Amino acid sequence: MAPAPNPGPPAVTLAAGMAAIGFWRLSAVAAPHLAALVIMLQTETDLGSRTGFALAWGILNFLFIALLRRPALSGALSLTLVVVLVLLSRLKHDVVQMTANFVDLMVIDRDSAAFLFTIFPNLRWSVVLTAFVIIPLMYALWWLDPFRIRRLPALAGKLACLAALVGYAFAWPDEAWRGYYADGYLSKFARSGVTAVSDFINYGFMESEAVLAERLRMPLVDSCQVPGRRPHIIMIHDESSFDIRQADGVKVPPGYGGHFQSFDGRARKFVAESSGGASWFAEYNVLAGLSSRSFGRFAYFVTRIASGRVERGLPLALRRCGYNTISLYPAYGAFMGARGFQTTTGIQRFYDARDLGAKGIEPDSFFYDHAMRLIGEQPANAPLFTFVYLAANHFPWETRFRTELLPSWRSPGNAPVVDEYLRRQTMSANDYAAFVAGLKKKFPAQPFLIVRYGDHQPEFSSGLLDPGLDEARVARKFNTYDPRYFTTYYAIDAVNFEPVKSPAVMDTIDAPYLPLVIQEAAGIPLDPSFEEQKNIMLRCKGIFYACKGGAEARRFNRLLIEAGFIKGL
Repeated sequence: MAPAPNPGPPAVTLAAGMAAIGFWRLSAVAAPHLAALVIMLQTETDLGSRTGFALAWGILNFLFIALLRRPALSGALSLTLVVVLVLLSRLKHDVVQMTANFVDLMVIDRDSAAFLFTIFPNLRWSVVLTAFVIIPLMYALWWLDPFRIRRLPALAGKLACLAALVGYAFAWPDEAWRGYYADGYLSKFARSGVTAVSDFINYGFMESEAVLAERLRMPLVDSCQVPGRRPHIIMIHDESSFDIRQADGVKVPPGYGGHFQSFDGRARKFVAESSGGASWFAEYNVLAGLSSRSFGRFAYFVTRIASGRVERGLPLALRRCGYNTISLYPAYGAFMGARGFQTTTGIQRFYDARDLGAKGIEPDSFFYDHAMRLIGEQPANAPLFTFVYLAANHFPWETRFRTELLPSWRSPGNAPVVDEYLRRQTMSANDYAAFVAGLKKKFPAQPFLIVRYGDHQPEFSSGLLDPGLDEARVARKFNTYDPRYFTTYYAIDAVNFEPVKSPAVMDTIDAPYLPLVIQEAAGIPLDPSFEEQKNIMLRCKGIFYACKGGAEARRFNRLLIEAGFIKGL
């Protein structure tokens, strides 16, 4: 028998095999990985984030190979998902200044999709056209792919990459503040998946005690007896506002500071749970009367998670006492689930930017005028709760907002962003004074209690408060909730009404206590949940979540769960 032909050197054999497969088929396999490499180098900024990207890329590829056995198609599908993630993450950062997080998938809802398609009306057609392009391309790759990989090795590769990613995420957890940087889209998303799933398994979306022997006394429907006439209550969300004199060396215009004083001349402090952004944290605090910090890593999504689940709050407590409740919101109602959340806490009529006819960011007077009109439409014998959510002092402060509204403004001489911030605060103070004067003139016989609060400090405040600190030390102060970075103000005013004195109306309060303060100042009898919260407030001297290392908040959350105020958490 003739000997078998000599196959030649391995390199020659390999080259011959590759040539037999064909350039285009090999390119179909290699191209997605080269494209992913380019994306990694462009979007991931250091060795750690690139490690996270590579592990996530491996998980995606091995997963699709285990399902399809075709590496070219698997690479293309993985690349498609990565590109979609990067684009959506950039889009989210443009809208809310934070990149995509794995929790976005965990709490995805119709409101979120509706919000995207509302602010980007062409997005729907872009999705359809992209699908028409991708589907035939995927079929072509299915046909061109010359390789078949066994499922068991692919599954082993996926599990190895997943184990490495889990170990990496726990050993070097990503700091929450990095979410505000427009980079590291895939690595941050992958690491957040590990920590989010771990936290959800450990305590669910919200922290609470596992078991309590005590129970809240359930309220009676007709138990609200208010002596005298109930005042209309107006709660004003003063966007990004705090007394900038907390920082040394800032020059302020004449008369600055009066806006932060209450009817009795006292300047009171409001300790928010966010700084530099995330206004919806304060929205959750002042409507539900609870702490966003109880949601841990899920706090950023607090209003979306609470929608349909947290049926407790200031509007519901006031409705028990005969109040009608309305909200004026400066953005689309689907943003962060605002409409669903606010209606869950008792808002009966929710007016968003579209309902109000807002054209972009409007001055405070726009919302005050609408509030005045809605108050005028209210029956004379029915008290009204109005939540006025302002937006004129929202960043960016690099550009002048409506210069014609304050033509006499003279900059005090600080950095341009600080002077623009002060200009907008002056506009806010003027609009508020005009609003109060309008209430006195239009409703001379009706009583009003007005409570304002700053939802968080502006994003540049840390640089004013601690100009010598580097980014890492500033981040640590944020992570430990340094009060200097989170303290704003709250103020109580009244028209034709004398606010009721109460030990709950403290000079400094944590944000979740504001609904309690409002009810006390208005003379509204407290339901059992707010009675219990008042006991916590007095016991903890105005501190809520941080009292006893979070034990009081966890206990209170469990009481609300057992009483049926919180469901599914």
